[in-house]
Amino acid sequence: MSTDVRVRFAPSPTGYLHVGGARTALFNYLFAKHTGGTFVLRIEDTDRTRYVEGAVKEIFDSLRWLGLSWDEGPDVGGTSGPYVQSERLDIYKKRTQDLLDSDAAYRCFCTPQRLEEVRLAREKAKMLTGYDRHCRDLSKEEERRLLDGGAPFVVRFKVPAGRSVVFLDMIRGAIEYKTEVLDDLVILKSDGFPTYHLANVVDDHEMKISHVLRGDEWISSTPRHVLLYEAFGWTPPHFAHMPVILDPSGGKLSKRKGAASVMDYKNRGILSDALFNFLALLGWSPGGGDEREKMSRQEIINAFSLEKISPKSAVLDEKKLDWMNGLYMAESTAERLAPDVCKLWKEKGVVTVDRDETDPYLLGVIRLFKDRSKRVTEIADNAVYFFKDPDDYEPKAVQKHFKPETVLVLRELMENIGSLASFGAKQLDALYHDYAARTGISVGELVHPTRLAVSGVSFGPGLFEMMELLGKDAVMRRMDRAIETIRT
Repeated sequence: MSTDVRVRFAPSPTGYLHVGGARTALFNYLFAKHTGGTFVLRIEDTDRTRYVEGAVKEIFDSLRWLGLSWDEGPDVGGTSGPYVQSERLDIYKKRTQDLLDSDAAYRCFCTPQRLEEVRLAREKAKMLTGYDRHCRDLSKEEERRLLDGGAPFVVRFKVPAGRSVVFLDMIRGAIEYKTEVLDDLVILKSDGFPTYHLANVVDDHEMKISHVLRGDEWISSTPRHVLLYEAFGWTPPHFAHMPVILDPSGGKLSKRKGAASVMDYKNRGILSDALFNFLALLGWSPGGGDEREKMSRQEIINAFSLEKISPKSAVLDEKKLDWMNGLYMAESTAERLAPDVCKLWKEKGVVTVDRDETDPYLLGVIRLFKDRSKRVTEIADNAVYFFKDPDDYEPKAVQKHFKPETVLVLRELMENIGSLASFGAKQLDALYHDYAARTGISVGELVHPTRLAVSGVSFGPGLFEMMELLGKDAVMRRMDRAIETIRT
């Protein structure tokens, strides 16, 4: 492949970008980067009834957060613009007129009421639903009469009869459709806006798209597109239809069924590198005996090819995503995680809004938690006691670790801690082991009540590292309060 490769991601601004759309964008991006080609972003906003205000910004933000930068698009320009379909209406009208002039299309004056009657009648007769081509052979005189009378119309494409349409799918092989199962599709609506089919074909041709990589729900539309290319006298691009993504229950993942958006995953504490890696493996694998699952962006780009995409459905397993995100959390630096974690802490009100995310104490807390957390949100949720003394204690842990005899143990530990010249994890570790050796109490029987006293919970990072970061004053104060709690 060479720089002649041009691919596009063409979302409709009907809401957020869900992970199915993000996977489509990602595969286009990977193919472009692997081949040294061009990745184009196009906004397909011709369905004005479903247009959602703010959706374009949401799409931009989602793609950028995921790390999918485009070479041409609405906000970066390029030689094939404009890249928003509602700004290309004159182009579609001209191309529609070309089809009318070549007798490859016709005006249809059928009312919505008649079309509904046709649909119901065909359903009752157990015929293929679709338009009955009533206006296909209108005389020029009748057409002129309707036009002069101001009758509204759409423009339909004349699907040729008695044909087989065969196209090669780069993932699935040859696919064939008979034209008798294809109705005369609308290509220009009465409001002057094109339908998806016309705009898609025209734009892909004029933007010199070489490969169309899209979801397999568009397979049934492809024969119509092939016929449109033929009617215009254009060479179609290569087609590759990617496998559907299923939810864990086996249902199709879709925006309409509540599929999570890309920004939902961000807000739930998933790192962009992890989601990038995870989505790449939904329907693709490096192959060739390479069973790696955790791969860097560049490693994925280097290994990517269309031949390694499976036509089989892929299941979105969020447990696997959490596992993978945990790997990325562990290898990430505290500095890299700090903006996201600190934002959550500030939203919770546990740190002041003006506190700098480079604060050594904040970074220290993040370092203690990142290796044992699967999501950024877990750090924010589980580390609150680093900013305020616990108000209460985990009930089950209290029953197990806060016993009457614990008072004496905690008091003696406090005395020993108070005499430490240096309050660090190594010194605390040695102190607890020495105390255990002298008293015959296991180290675990010392660690668990101390952890509960200091943090209010029975789990968390290493106790001695936690105590060192909290500082001697906070530790002593919290242990003293725990003693009073046990006594009462």
